[in-house]
Amino acid sequence: MEEPSQPDRPPSAGPAIHVQWITGSAHAAELEPLIGTLAASLAPRTGEARVRVVDDAEMATAHERYRDIPGTTDVLTFDLAGNASAPLDADVLVCIDEAERQANERGIPAAHELLLYITHAILHCSGYNDDTEANAAAMHAREDELLTAVGIGPVYAASPERAR
Repeated sequence: MEEPSQPDRPPSAGPAIHVQWITGSAHAAELEPLIGTLAASLAPRTGEARVRVVDDAEMATAHERYRDIPGTTDVLTFDLAGNASAPLDADVLVCIDEAERQANERGIPAAHELLLYITHAILHCSGYNDDTEANAAAMHAREDELLTAVGIGPVYAASPERAR
């Protein structure tokens, strides 16, 4: 994934999270400062996540190619480190179209929904999983903590139909 040039950050600032807007950038100005705060909230984790914001068509292609599931989805995470104790090394695809649909349903900014997807991906790379009800509850609680630390509060839990 091609990424923009970013200044080096000290390890205490958390991992570097680079966002590449493949489609549309209407939410970039709102998302970028939140990304920096999220990275700082993840300290002392170091490493890098490369995030591509894509549309439904590209996400559906990737979803079928990498997961053998037809149709779009919200986020795909590729943990290249393969070990939660290693520095973060991940490629992440997030779908702007799905983020806008979900955000419109709940009356929140699409940038907040995108940040939820990015947080979710990084937590997967940090050893969290949502394969059982108990694991999902723990993962979503940590998402809520991080998103509250960023200053936007819970996003996933804010939706009653998403509560597990």
